[in-house]
Amino acid sequence: MTIFIGNLSWETEEKDLIDLFSTYGQVIRSAIPLDKVTKRKRGFGFVEMNSKKSEKIAIDDLQDIEWMGREIRVFKAEQRDSSGIKNKFRNKKKSN
Repeated sequence: MTIFIGNLSWETEEKDLIDLFSTYGQVIRSAIPLDKVTKRKRGFGFVEMNSKKSEKIAIDDLQDIEWMGREIRVFKAEQRDSSGIKNKFRNKKKSN
């Protein structure tokens, strides 16, 4: 149960995400990916919560709110395999 948070402030830290989302339930972990070359934040992050109910409430409540000076976007994260391809496209059968 992972949530994607986009349009984050460059000052956002993982602890900030935990503090925000923990008001909706238990946060298992948070992550803010860094650019491989510049090592700068990429403007988005992820939060993993322990229940689907908490996840849904957080997504509904936090969508398009202003937080830390930015209007954040909050969605259920889509799982990707190690190649970066979304799992839902990986197993599609070819039609003849």
